[in-house]
Amino acid sequence: MEQTKWIEKIKKIKKENHVLILAHYYVDEMVQEVADFVGDSYYLSQIALKQKQNTIVFCGVRFMGESAKILNPHKKIILVETSADCPMAHMVDVEKIKKTRKQYDDLAIVCYINSTPEVKALSDVCVTSSNAVTITKQLKQKNIFFIPDENLGRYVQSQVPEKNFIFNQGFCYVHKNINKDQVLQIKSNIPEAKVLVHPECTMDVLEIGDYIGSTSGIIRYVSESKEQKFIICTEQGILHELKKRNPDKEFFFVTPTSICSDMKKITLQKVYNAIQTLEPEITLDHHLQENAKNALEKMHLLAK
Repeated sequence: MEQTKWIEKIKKIKKENHVLILAHYYVDEMVQEVADFVGDSYYLSQIALKQKQNTIVFCGVRFMGESAKILNPHKKIILVETSADCPMAHMVDVEKIKKTRKQYDDLAIVCYINSTPEVKALSDVCVTSSNAVTITKQLKQKNIFFIPDENLGRYVQSQVPEKNFIFNQGFCYVHKNINKDQVLQIKSNIPEAKVLVHPECTMDVLEIGDYIGSTSGIIRYVSESKEQKFIICTEQGILHELKKRNPDKEFFFVTPTSICSDMKKITLQKVYNAIQTLEPEITLDHHLQENAKNALEKMHLLAK
């Protein structure tokens, strides 16, 4: 079936079933087009809380749908593709968290939203790439165990030097594979281009960035800039929104492999199936859900 036909069917059933469709910037551009709201992790978590619809179809990876369910226990959260996961979310285990808690006094477990409900349940606060610095600065604890992403943690440390950071060896494979030499090679050919970097990249890439920020931050920077050319150091799904808002500007990606394969599992046909059947629904253990909710609610409180 042609994509336009899928889009027409999705919009029709979405309206009939009073379904809210949320999509991350990294999913396929046609999926973004049928969503009611498109954004980064923090923005989508806010929208899930604020909108009145009781059924939410999530076009993103598992931790995003789970976070929406944790914050909205009475809403039906449908994850379009259950196999769409974030490898980083599984790069820290609960035993390591418990062990670190015992090793350090005056410790805050700061958990990136890219994590499992089990990890969130043992954490003091959740953060996203857009609010991690703001929130960490407000914590009263001196020691910060930042999980699971080491690269984002080291960026936060550079902005909050007064804290003592303990790191975990997690990473996003898409951002870790963005290489400094590749960036500099493109920059040498387009010296006027601004380098925009997601903080999940390694520190050597961050050091050559003209701007460091979340996906929404990068989009905002481009939209407000008078410059015309940009080297984008993040997942390529962001290009759709960048071009929609800035049709006359040019964008260059470091490598054609800057793609999250899990995000790309989400297709128009799968979105159609999800809003038609209202399956598969995310369900979580009630006790786990309640414990994980504290860290997410604290994030929304401190990020204001």
